[in-house]
Amino acid sequence: MLSDAVINIKGIGEKFAEDLSEMGIHTIEDLIFHFPYRYDVFEIKPLSELIHEDKVTIEGRVLNAPSLSFYGKKKSRLMFNVEVENVVVRAVMFNRAFAKKQIQMGDTVTMTGKWDAHRLQITVSNYKKGSAENQSNIQPIYSVKGDVTNYKLKKSIQAAIKDFGEQITELLPSNYLTSYKLPNRKNAIKTMHFPKDRQALKHARRRFTYEEFLLFQLKVQLLRKLNREASKGNTQHYDKKQVEDFISDFPFKLTGAQESSLSQILQDMKSSYRMNRLLQGDVGSGKTAVAAIALYAAITANKQGALMVPTEILAEQHFQSLTELFGDRANIVLLTGSVKGKKRKEILSSIHNHDVHIVVGTHALIQDDVFFDDLGLVIVDEQHRFGVEQRRTLRDKGLHPDVLFMTATPIPRTLAITAFGDMDVSVIDEMPAGRKEIETYWTKANTFDRILQFIEKRVEAGEQAYVICPLIEESDKLDIQDAVDLYHQLQDYYQSTVQVGLMHGRLSSEEKDQVMQQFAGNQVQVLVSTTVVEVGVNVPNATIMVIYDAERFGLSQLHQLRGRVGRGDKQSYCILIADPKGEVGKERMRIMTETNNGFELAEQDLKLRGPGDFFGKKQSGVPDFKVADMIHDYRALETARQDAQEIISNNLLEEDPSYLPLRLYIESDGVYSQKLD
Repeated sequence: MLSDAVINIKGIGEKFAEDLSEMGIHTIEDLIFHFPYRYDVFEIKPLSELIHEDKVTIEGRVLNAPSLSFYGKKKSRLMFNVEVENVVVRAVMFNRAFAKKQIQMGDTVTMTGKWDAHRLQITVSNYKKGSAENQSNIQPIYSVKGDVTNYKLKKSIQAAIKDFGEQITELLPSNYLTSYKLPNRKNAIKTMHFPKDRQALKHARRRFTYEEFLLFQLKVQLLRKLNREASKGNTQHYDKKQVEDFISDFPFKLTGAQESSLSQILQDMKSSYRMNRLLQGDVGSGKTAVAAIALYAAITANKQGALMVPTEILAEQHFQSLTELFGDRANIVLLTGSVKGKKRKEILSSIHNHDVHIVVGTHALIQDDVFFDDLGLVIVDEQHRFGVEQRRTLRDKGLHPDVLFMTATPIPRTLAITAFGDMDVSVIDEMPAGRKEIETYWTKANTFDRILQFIEKRVEAGEQAYVICPLIEESDKLDIQDAVDLYHQLQDYYQSTVQVGLMHGRLSSEEKDQVMQQFAGNQVQVLVSTTVVEVGVNVPNATIMVIYDAERFGLSQLHQLRGRVGRGDKQSYCILIADPKGEVGKERMRIMTETNNGFELAEQDLKLRGPGDFFGKKQSGVPDFKVADMIHDYRALETARQDAQEIISNNLLEEDPSYLPLRLYIESDGVYSQKLD
């Protein structure tokens, strides 16, 4: 059985089984699916095409018995001449004394190594007796640990496929194999380990790329379907005319992207299942306006709405902007941890009685003693992945609202359909007309004095600045400017002419709020901070964002930080202080100065950093694919997603026998028993 332990394979003893176990290989199936992470391709080219100091492969006839000499401690040099295309080439091998007995005069050998065009010499790293025609010129290279070598691993995989290969079952229905011209599973596995040629390897990789994406998307779509079935019963019959009138009273016209996102959200609210949608939009793209319209639609359907945000100060800002937008159309209240005593009791009572239409607050507003009369829509802004616990809290109160998440972190579509596959995704990728672009500059640390003078001039003109750096306190490990040190430096520099504030992650919530209130009220003109200001407060007066050691941040994070300025009508600036050593760091700085489009940056970031780093390994929700690569194999990902949607929506797993192997595979992963709430 493929599920048997690897020790059942001929040639694997207890010690080797233990070593394999360290690599996460426990069963025969694990071993067979431990694919090479790269392949060395040995291609024989004519001598005239070989480039000096390149790694090359040549084939020739041995002209003399190899001569062996020793030097140093146990070091050896083996030399012999080979005839290649009627030219004599010298072959040199280091520390391969044993080869003297293997290589005879007259033998044909295929050798790979570093080419010296001046001396007509190859320093051999790899050789095989015989002509390359009789050998595969593609060598698989596996990731190995400890005492496990490529050779031993390859031998074991060969034995496993020979003895257990017949048990490898096909997962994909035959119509997929035919329409996508994919090899069957058993042959594709053999090719992955022992490729005959590049073409066969390409098709085998294509097969497993598609298979991995399809299995993942099936699980995601299945969870989504199960959750939809569990979430029926929240149709909101909103008043279309009232909603249109509300929009026409706005002091600005909605962009095309806002309109299309809004229509998707309103469609969800009308439908019989609960909305689970992600609304993405760059900083300043107008997500709040769309959220306000959705909340108003819920009110016209005689429902209540809630807007949840990560911090109290953000809650206050949203409360003020919604109050201005709604006027006397709705009763809006603010509910945070600071609201206590009699006032809190009055607010809770009016929420319960449905005297309140919209509640704005931190996540505490859905817990403990807060009871809604009929909650129709919850909007969750930034930093909250509205999880199982929060849903359960609402369900226990008999509430099944539509849920809309909003994020200003542009997530490339590639990742959105993978990591948020259980959600619908709407995108606002258009900025309101007339918004000034933030000017971005990249400079070195030795210009810091000039930057401080520039800040001083802007402060004199009534503007404010952020100065961001990566660490809170000095670290021995990293030579990075830290916030506390920088704060003291700026205080010394400006003396009493400019008020400098300090903000970092070790402050309590109250202290952070206090600092931000002072900054928002212009009692503090320059705020030195770590990245805690990344998501947060709207200070239209802040026009300068200085980012110290900018090479330490990813593109998306730099863009988020830049989005803290440029919120008023004045020209804003972002200054990146960085001295990146590597090409990736330099490329990041170049990209930042060239584009203000968050989605473009996110795509670039994904290419530079990879999906795991993009989200942060732990909470990424992005699976670790063995063969597939979400960035390069994007079209296969799209195809697999569409196929998975079709399979799930047509109940093919349950009703079509040719899909049974797929169903059994997914059942073994326990997806059928999972539900998100």
